[in-house]
Amino acid sequence: MKTTGLLLLGLLVGAAGYWWLYGPATPSTATQIGAAVAEATAQTPAEAPAVSPPTRNEATPPSPAAPTADSGHTEAATPQQAPAPNAPVIADATHETTAGLLLPVQGLTREQLQDTFTDARSEGRVHDAIDIMAPAGTPVLAVADGTVEKFFDSKRGGLTIYQFEPSGRYAYYYAHLQSYAPGLAEKQPLHRGQVIGYVGSTGNANPDAPHLHFAIFRLGPERHWWEGEAINPYPILHDGQAL
Repeated sequence: MKTTGLLLLGLLVGAAGYWWLYGPATPSTATQIGAAVAEATAQTPAEAPAVSPPTRNEATPPSPAAPTADSGHTEAATPQQAPAPNAPVIADATHETTAGLLLPVQGLTREQLQDTFTDARSEGRVHDAIDIMAPAGTPVLAVADGTVEKFFDSKRGGLTIYQFEPSGRYAYYYAHLQSYAPGLAEKQPLHRGQVIGYVGSTGNANPDAPHLHFAIFRLGPERHWWEGEAINPYPILHDGQAL
């Protein structure tokens, strides 16, 4: 607009000068001046009106782009609850059972058991237990619910566990262990199938023949862990005979 105004002003000044020098303009001259003004007006584009920039709504942040199939986006994994310290390890539910008692060595079947209850031992003793042969380190399982009554490291039995069943009438004896299960303690409740130790050859066992020495005792009214009437475990574990 400013440029157009200046052009028109220039033409008018020019016309006034012409009139002062040569007198009034002739019709043809006026026509030429008007045409020149019109042509100048047509060739000068009008300025576009100023447009205000769009105002960004700061309260609403731009939406993030949706992840594509190859964006590598993955859902965060749900954290798993950590097991409690010294939580009991329970054997597979398919482990063979007889007469309510679990076989005390993981992975064995009743057909692999041998009756060694009446076998002679040193110093004129009778075995009063059965030996369950298994590779060293095989998990030893609690045959039933109960309580750890006593840990004992004896010259003959090596690392041993005496377990009392809930009624207190019977004790289960595990001997020649390679080690106890981590966290196991005296007076601790036991659950059927819980790993309590590992097959070994401690005590007077032959290092070349690791096994679990397993015995069952009927306790007297005093409930002494070191004395009781020996009961043959073989028919109970092999044949399903009840205590």
